Amino acid sequence: MSEARKVSFIGLGVMGGAIARHIGQAGHALTIYNRSPERAAAWQQDNPELALRVASSPADAAQDADVVITCVGNDDDLADVVLGPNGVFKTLRQGGTFVDHTTVSARIARQISVEARDLQVHCVDAPMTGSQIGAENGTLTLMCGGRKDAIEAARPVMEAYTKAIVHVGKAGAGQTAKMANQICIAGIVASLAEAVRFAQASHLDMDRVYEAISGGAAQSWQMDNRWKTMNQDEFDFGFAIDWMRKDLGLAMDEGRGLGVSLPMTALVNQFYNDVQAMGGGRLDTSAIIKRLPLRGRK
Repeated sequence: MSEARKVSFIGLGVMGGAIARHIGQAGHALTIYNRSPERAAAWQQDNPELALRVASSPADAAQDADVVITCVGNDDDLADVVLGPNGVFKTLRQGGTFVDHTTVSARIARQISVEARDLQVHCVDAPMTGSQIGAENGTLTLMCGGRKDAIEAARPVMEAYTKAIVHVGKAGAGQTAKMANQICIAGIVASLAEAVRFAQASHLDMDRVYEAISGGAAQSWQMDNRWKTMNQDEFDFGFAIDWMRKDLGLAMDEGRGLGVSLPMTALVNQFYNDVQAMGGGRLDTSAIIKRLPLRGRK
């Protein structure tokens, strides 16, 4: 392993909690912080002795840290923990490194980068793909925006939980790359849902259909991992519709600013709105199939 660093991790949700565990297991000196203290206490109970301490605030977490990593909810959450009166940038030292794994707007990522530059802090916006399974297995892919030297400063820590670290461009570029990723996923999942319902209505052997079509041009990660579970009405696999709608909203906002039309994204976003109205906002994204009725099946 590379030289151990003092790493503070902020945001111990489904993804963040798993990432923090890998950082601690890699031998880095880990400090944790979560806005709800109960979650931090539960993480400590599940991961005894991996964290050296629990910080009392983001500013406390950043005190004396080499690297601070955030994984929170949205733009407002990120602004609060980084730029707020008790935020990371109140105490992170010159030459320190800040990494954000939250999926947020490119605007807030660029704003934070400017603040970091003025403080002489390395800054990386690094949204991720790979789902909850990837976080748990340490096989995430990061799409990183920022200066090359900032990414290299963060790399020894990020390698503890990733299979790929890709520098996609300047500050904010990581977020726009993640938006492109979500646009792709949304369209694929919506089409897959229609294919599953079509095959079900045709009374086909679903396993045989999957065998027949999954080896050709129709194949995708979503097909390999969600064909069977969609057929069985199982929708408890991590990334929730509520979060996908947030991400698609970010993509459509960015697209408007760029003058880019995203009609497919807008349509699928409305489909997800339909599932939310049915009470399915916390189900995973493959639950989009629920808006497609099948005779004799709810």
